[in-house]
Amino acid sequence: MSPAGKPRVAVSGKQPQHGPWQTRMRKISNHGSLRVAKVAYPLGLCVGLFIYVAYIKWHRATATQAFFSITRAAPGTRWGQQAHSPQGTAADGHEVFYGIMFDAGSTGTRVHVFQFARPPRETPTLTHETFKALKPGLSAYADDVEKSAQGIQELLDVAKQDIPFDFWKATPLVLKATAGLRLLPGEKAQKLLQKVKEVFKASPFLVGDDCVSIMNGTDEGVSAWITVNFLTGSLKTPGGSSVGMLDLGGGSTQIAFLPRIEGTLQASPPGYLTALRMFNRTYKLYSYSYLGLGLMSARLAILGGVEGQPAKDGKELVSPCLSPSFKGEWEHAEVTYRVSGQKAVASLHELCAARVSEVLRNRVHRTEEVKHVDFYAFSYYYDLAAGVGLIDAEKGGSLVVGDFEIAAKYVCRTLETQPQSSPFACMDLTYVSLLLQEFGFPRSKVLKLTRKIDNVETSWALGAIFHYIDSLNRQKSPAS
Repeated sequence: MSPAGKPRVAVSGKQPQHGPWQTRMRKISNHGSLRVAKVAYPLGLCVGLFIYVAYIKWHRATATQAFFSITRAAPGTRWGQQAHSPQGTAADGHEVFYGIMFDAGSTGTRVHVFQFARPPRETPTLTHETFKALKPGLSAYADDVEKSAQGIQELLDVAKQDIPFDFWKATPLVLKATAGLRLLPGEKAQKLLQKVKEVFKASPFLVGDDCVSIMNGTDEGVSAWITVNFLTGSLKTPGGSSVGMLDLGGGSTQIAFLPRIEGTLQASPPGYLTALRMFNRTYKLYSYSYLGLGLMSARLAILGGVEGQPAKDGKELVSPCLSPSFKGEWEHAEVTYRVSGQKAVASLHELCAARVSEVLRNRVHRTEEVKHVDFYAFSYYYDLAAGVGLIDAEKGGSLVVGDFEIAAKYVCRTLETQPQSSPFACMDLTYVSLLLQEFGFPRSKVLKLTRKIDNVETSWALGAIFHYIDSLNRQKSPAS
């Protein structure tokens, strides 16, 4: 004790020494921690791997369920009477859902990203479309399939940027190939489609076994008919008037309308009528696709060439539809042809019309009812009319079938004396004029030519994705 009665405290620079038992216990404790760590690490790795695998299975299993939580109807309801999903409901109470359609055509591949909204107890409406195109078409990669994947992935990235993340696994992704792949040998076409399917399967979207296919021509026409009648509002009113559709592509051309005359149904050849079910209603459409009568394929036929084959011995293809002084090269379906005009012994239009009539002879079915149906015409119909000033190049417009013939005669007459920057204009206009007359359209028949209705592209892609979603809906709820 200190003089003041308090204990003294020794201060030293060294730490207090532990007894032997304390040191031993500390060593034993450290070794125990090491053994626990050795066991816990692989155990934690296994648990993490199990959770990851379980999540992947859950994600795939719920993708389809997530889609139908947005689009499926409750039993006994119509398409417009859907149960709402929290993630798919807009602030105004309208359900929101998306669809992605790839259009693999003969001249390019295009992606359409569609956003739909469904007001309560009504049919859906289209609220937004994103569109992007790449050239060349898939068929250009027939001999180098791997190269096709880059363009497909680029277009998929457009969809990813446009669709909110929460909707990805619920959004159906589909590619439909048209005339370009229909004209390829079967094995080459299937290899291309398989590569696209691989790219699709690796995407975060809803991908079914039927996500990639070659679209038959009839379905192409039906889908385009759905598009134009959806955009004009004709599908909203059961029994209401509808409009017909004319589409002129590069490899094929389609016509589709809803007959109202029993005689049309009875006189239609086999394969020209098809049943379409949409919004719980069935439509019996007149729809047909003429493979080989698209504008580019028709050019080749008029020139005397054979689809997919070079001219024999590199022979020059001579046509009365080209300027007599014209000589040049023309590429179609990856084949380059040498072409030239022939010396005219009569008016260029007369000679050309005679040649086109030979190509069209007995190739097209004529029906009287088209005279009484309002028709929209798309694609090359629009481009040719705009190119010669028959319609506004941006807004489109209406014309009569005879306008194509008047334009053809003028252009052909001009070609006889003046070189043109568009050497095929006489041929193309003459072809379109005679094709429409072969369908049964009188020269006085009015056609509406447009690229867009309500700012939406008038292609078959919208109708195709719409029909695909409706089909999924019926498969999930067959009683609806």
